[in-house]
Amino acid sequence: MRYHQLILIGILGCIGLLGTSCKKDIEIDYHQVAPLYVVEASVSNEGMEARISQTNNMDDNSTQSDISQAKVVITASDGSQYNLNYTKNGTYKASAKGTPGVEYTIDITFDGNHFTSSSVMQKMPMMNSWRFIRKKIMSEYYQMGELMLQDIPNEDNWYFMHIYRNGTGYRWAVKRDDQNPNKELQQLFTFAREGSDDEDLLREDDYLHIEIRAIDQKTYDYFYSMQIMDNTGTNPLPNFTGGCLGYFSAYSQITYDCEFHEADVEDE
Repeated sequence: MRYHQLILIGILGCIGLLGTSCKKDIEIDYHQVAPLYVVEASVSNEGMEARISQTNNMDDNSTQSDISQAKVVITASDGSQYNLNYTKNGTYKASAKGTPGVEYTIDITFDGNHFTSSSVMQKMPMMNSWRFIRKKIMSEYYQMGELMLQDIPNEDNWYFMHIYRNGTGYRWAVKRDDQNPNKELQQLFTFAREGSDDEDLLREDDYLHIEIRAIDQKTYDYFYSMQIMDNTGTNPLPNFTGGCLGYFSAYSQITYDCEFHEADVEDE
């Protein structure tokens, strides 16, 4: 999933239309707005990456929105500095890996624009278990997933979790350790009502890839504001200076892969 797509949906006020089954044709007057730049950038235990693009109007089918001429520099609080090289599709990369406890600052310049943000890399998250469960809510049964994390002890922690189903973004959530610090943290994901024709219902042999990141508070605040923006009617908190959309995050990440089998679902 590209998170800037969610931001743009929020800006256009279309989130409330998603997930409805109304068949009536509705004419929507999309106002022309000035293009905005979107940055998704990270420093992790796997390397450094930034993707820079530009939004299009709803009636613009052009695919030429990636930015390929930017200068992207990441500077660390330990004195090291890294130049990210352009690869393709608006993406810039460096092979250097981040170090927990170090603050990283990204500077992006092109065509008179200057965007900057900073983030502190966190320690490696710890996963205890994952399981599929069937839970009764009112009179209906729902498919759910239960992820259990072991909180990093003796410090404040924030987490981002993203589930991909068959290679496509499926569910995501953020969590902080204020409810059960230093102990086990539970994150429940609701998938779909059993017996429904919901396209989100897991099918036999569906493949799930789960990414678990330990993130800093600034990144948590950004994603949490995105998570609730459908209810608040606001855009996510700014993560960059300079007026672009998107985020920069330094994080440590682990992954988990599994297949869905009906026989493995546990009743709750």
